[in-house]
Amino acid sequence: MSVLIAPSILSADFLNLGKDIEMLNNSDADWIHVDVMDGMFVPNISFGFPVIEAVASVAKKPLDIHLMIEKPERFIQQFVKAGASYLSFHYEGAVHLHRTVQMVKETGTKCGVVLNPHTSVGVLLDILPDLDFVLLMSVNPGYGGQKFIPGSLRKIEAMRKLRDSLNPDCLIEVDGGINEANAADVVAAGADVLVAGNAVFKSANPLDAIIKLKA
Repeated sequence: MSVLIAPSILSADFLNLGKDIEMLNNSDADWIHVDVMDGMFVPNISFGFPVIEAVASVAKKPLDIHLMIEKPERFIQQFVKAGASYLSFHYEGAVHLHRTVQMVKETGTKCGVVLNPHTSVGVLLDILPDLDFVLLMSVNPGYGGQKFIPGSLRKIEAMRKLRDSLNPDCLIEVDGGINEANAADVVAAGADVLVAGNAVFKSANPLDAIIKLKA
């Protein structure tokens, strides 16, 4: 399987969001990554339900919704209804992890668990067989445009070994500081899905940037 690219609309032009979504519809991107922040779990606030529903109404690629919020179980049904095809939430923000995973899976939506840079992949040992994907943060969550943490490559390799032994069908997604310079190393370490924000939307030619990332 070739690597999947999920451009993050956190880096899009909010005054022309519809135009940027249409660009992604016509691109080689595979998913559209939507970062949801509540200002509590992370020190930033981003998209609410009206924006996500508007994006979903014109998007022709699956929405990959990443919840950076406290107590994500409160809003699972609403995010699914808003248009999530892939829905992930943080291990660090979910007290009852198994219950929340099952809430997502019962809707038929693909479920992922996210790990902050400091969280070991070993915490997923018991839940990994139930997951469709794991999202590894290669920056500290909350802001776009940060630099990739080099130690993330070792973590991706460790995650791949754990995945291969417990749930070979589980995808490994990596989010944070991904660009043309490091994408090949991230994929070689074991990533199946690359989230890219500035590398796509701040480039002179976003369509070409997506092609290069997939290559």
